[in-house]
Amino acid sequence: MMIDRDYLTKTLIELVSINSINPSLVADGNGEAEIGAYAAQAMQALGLEVSLDDVAPGRVNAVGVRRGADAGAPTLLLNAHMDTVGINGMERPFSPEIRQGRLYGRGSQDMKGSIAAMLSAVKALNEAHITLGGDLIIALVADEEYGSLGMEDVVRRYRADAAIVTEPTDLELALAHRGFIGFEVETIGKAAHGSRYQEGIDAILHMGRFLQELAGLEQELRQRDPHPLVGTPSLHTSIIRGGTEMSTYPALCYLMIERRTNPGETVAQAEGEIQVLLDRCAKEVPAFQGRLRTFMHRPPFEVSSQSAIAQVAAQVMQKHLQRPIQPRGASFWTDAAILAEAGVPSILLGPIGYGLHSAEEWVELDSCVKLAHILADIAVQFCTVA
Repeated sequence: MMIDRDYLTKTLIELVSINSINPSLVADGNGEAEIGAYAAQAMQALGLEVSLDDVAPGRVNAVGVRRGADAGAPTLLLNAHMDTVGINGMERPFSPEIRQGRLYGRGSQDMKGSIAAMLSAVKALNEAHITLGGDLIIALVADEEYGSLGMEDVVRRYRADAAIVTEPTDLELALAHRGFIGFEVETIGKAAHGSRYQEGIDAILHMGRFLQELAGLEQELRQRDPHPLVGTPSLHTSIIRGGTEMSTYPALCYLMIERRTNPGETVAQAEGEIQVLLDRCAKEVPAFQGRLRTFMHRPPFEVSSQSAIAQVAAQVMQKHLQRPIQPRGASFWTDAAILAEAGVPSILLGPIGYGLHSAEEWVELDSCVKLAHILADIAVQFCTVA
């Protein structure tokens, strides 16, 4: 099979030129309707059965299916998200530029280079006149950068025996990543005039006492036995706010915490670790009151290296990259966790690049071409396995 580099490059330029900022992150973000329409047209031109699935007002998934010849053969789903983060600090976010083999622009690495590679893989299969056994599904989703509305819709509508989430992994095979939990801790004081220390209770000072305990937990997490692919769990404080004016004892203080969870850890376990700290403060500090609220969570992800998709991917990657393939973990969360919860074994495999969510973002074009080769070859081998 041959990958049409000109087609891939042209497609990537056109994708990056489309503003697809997630409106849940940036109020005037364009969303996925425009890029979804572009992707649908591109997939129709490749002969796929295409559906634009509404997941919220102005938010769509673009899904294309290349039908296989055998209804009993395995089905493979290739996934990328179409939404991007904002453009703070970027001078020309939607005017892609190629320099030294790298294409610059918002979304180039995360993940429009992957979309271009997936479409190019389908084009290569078509031009080689290859009929797969099972179906090949191209699932281009909305909202991964915020709430994953797109992938949640995909797992309700489509069935697959395995998936490749083409998040940027620098052409490494990733089989795990951590999850995350958002906690809010509230300490409760009592408002009073600044001169009336007999009456006031300082919620901010009480939060300071809790933070001392939290620092101990943060250090203890780093000392735990690491997961072989993703290392140790972690936490950090994100936002703190409290108080109303200079001469008033603060009645409330709020702290936001993000806890990154390893495969095997549960929300209940992480909640319990923080509640122990609040209970300790209440026991040791007079008048201490604190409340814990979990406001969001996403699960960690892990797939066995012995799964069929991981085995096929490792073999194909070794052939194309001419090096041993050592599975690794990803540092970031992905929609693979939602696929795994739906019973779809998944791997992460994507191009080389730099600048996730930063003011300078690029993807290496050669790596996109290699990714397209690998994806096409994986589809041939996986979708014909009996």
